[in-house]
Amino acid sequence: MNTLHRLLILLILLPLLVWSSLATAAGMATCTGKFPNPLTDICWSCVLPITIGGATIANFGGQEDSGDNPSNPICSCGVNPTIGLSIGFWEPARHVEATRKPFCLPSLGGLNLDPGIAAPEGARYTRSEGDGDGGSFYQAHFYTNPVLYWLEVVADFPCLERGSFDLAYLTEVDPLWNDDELTLILNPDAVLFANPIAIAACAADCVAATVGFGLNTLFWCAGCQGGIYPLDGQVQYHMGGVRTAALLAQRLTAKMHRELIAWGWHGSRGLCGPYFEPIMDKASYKTNLTYPIPSTDKLDGKCCQPFGRTTVLWGAGKEYPVRGEDFAFMLFRKRNCCVGY
Repeated sequence: MNTLHRLLILLILLPLLVWSSLATAAGMATCTGKFPNPLTDICWSCVLPITIGGATIANFGGQEDSGDNPSNPICSCGVNPTIGLSIGFWEPARHVEATRKPFCLPSLGGLNLDPGIAAPEGARYTRSEGDGDGGSFYQAHFYTNPVLYWLEVVADFPCLERGSFDLAYLTEVDPLWNDDELTLILNPDAVLFANPIAIAACAADCVAATVGFGLNTLFWCAGCQGGIYPLDGQVQYHMGGVRTAALLAQRLTAKMHRELIAWGWHGSRGLCGPYFEPIMDKASYKTNLTYPIPSTDKLDGKCCQPFGRTTVLWGAGKEYPVRGEDFAFMLFRKRNCCVGY
């Protein structure tokens, strides 16, 4: 092929290459989303099982429970004690999302909050090295969403958190979210687990989360998604958007606990109200994907996944180009409460 032929081919392909680059950039800059429909996008069976003391009184489809329920069905709270029953259930109360575009809120219909100043870092994907997969970076947001309360599904039930759907945390304004070294301020203990033995132990956490709930003794692990540290948006190995988003949902929730923004509501200590829990109890959360494709189809009777469970089965087909590369999860947290007479 002579020089003239090469020049002609280059002139023909150049407009196509420019158009492809612009289309890719536009796709990365899009802000799309959908407010979760409480009727079609939330798996309500995740509220189960319901317990009184250590006994299960309502369940179907084999919905999973962490087992952290007070054994005694009788409880009391207050300075002048009120006697009641210890009730346990899973409350849909928090919402978390991972997004490519800074200040984009997929769970609010793709609302763009960009203030028009120097924008923080957006999504980033690094090229793979050797046989491994490259890393990635996402921004993430944490919402309060006590959907049972604002829907008024149950009237006058004292165990529901009161409030409305509200944005609680933006990582775009958090300088720790995109800096592994700076985030050591929150998790200095990460230094202790940056070794092959600690990382290898996460395989046991993956197995435990796949058949049930993750192991709280391995609190530095995020089950089959890898390590929970560092508590930021840097993901060392990007193996698909759903897996990465599931990891970031777990990391951001753990970060909220470490900053005392999220508290514990379960177990005997939660009967009379929330308590500080700086190290997140992984077995106190179940997740329900609500965007881009709601995970409401039951797999073995279940459509909610504990933190750390493999995404191979339930995450298949949940990601698609441009409009389906941001992800949002409903968080069901374990709640124990003393319901007085």
